Amino acid sequence: MAHDHHGHDHHYHHAPPAEFSRAFGWGITLNLLFVASETAGGLWANSSALLSDAGHNLSDVLSLALAWGATWLAKRQATERYTYGYKGATIQAALLNAALLYLALGFILWDTLDHLRHPTPVNGTVVMALAGLGILVNGFTAWLFSSGQKGDVNVRGAYLHMLTDMLVSVGVVVGGALVYFTGWQWLDPAISFVILGIVGYSSWGLLRETVQMALQAAPESIDIAAVRQFLLTRPGVVSVHDLHVWPLSTQDTALTAHLVRPNGGNSNQFLGELQHDLIHEFNISHCTVQLEDVAPAMGAHGCCDEPQLQKSKQRV
Repeated sequence: MAHDHHGHDHHYHHAPPAEFSRAFGWGITLNLLFVASETAGGLWANSSALLSDAGHNLSDVLSLALAWGATWLAKRQATERYTYGYKGATIQAALLNAALLYLALGFILWDTLDHLRHPTPVNGTVVMALAGLGILVNGFTAWLFSSGQKGDVNVRGAYLHMLTDMLVSVGVVVGGALVYFTGWQWLDPAISFVILGIVGYSSWGLLRETVQMALQAAPESIDIAAVRQFLLTRPGVVSVHDLHVWPLSTQDTALTAHLVRPNGGNSNQFLGELQHDLIHEFNISHCTVQLEDVAPAMGAHGCCDEPQLQKSKQRV
């Protein structure tokens, strides 16, 4: 039985582009400065809202650092123990960041309800000024990640964190201004509730997708039926079994499959063309394919070394 493994991750490596490393650096630096400003302003203006928001923004700094660290780990080389490298760290970071986002929304909701029950006089001018600064800082940071948030769920988590903070800051400014001119104290928490609802609804997809990735579900962008049909149309392939597709990271997808290909001929050429087509048709960057002369007996899937099957094996 011949074995031949063709690795190709080095040809199609999808590491986060360099500009996102700079985005993480800028985001962390700006938000740390903003946290310091909010803390000082909250103490001066006697605003528990600003102090609680400073704590929330500090958690966002930790979230950005977590996502940045995961992208750095994903670039490290594979080892004897971590044979796929550390790419899976981006999935774990994205899942944790999605959970942190909803935890932050819960914290803001609790704080909003507390202020609704126990309104306290604050220096509205200072609060609106710092909230306006928050719009600039968080809006700029969200913009840094906007170009990559559709292609990488880890970057999307950072983007949604910053977008959430920006919207909360917008609500603080608008609510503060309306309360100042109308005297209607209920407007501020009402706006907060609307913003929380919008952000919670729009972020649900992020949480769902990261949970699916953590459970090694096939990426939503890949149609498994289409992949199976594609493999069946390859020259000489009569059946496909044990087909698995799962994410190695937030950007890299892996595939394993058994192809029954009697009298297959030049398997090296077949496998080379197959790996090329899987990358360009489905963006599957790491594939392992086992070629078999005959289909396994019923119930023998996965028992590929059974002598009675007498398979020839090739790996890509």
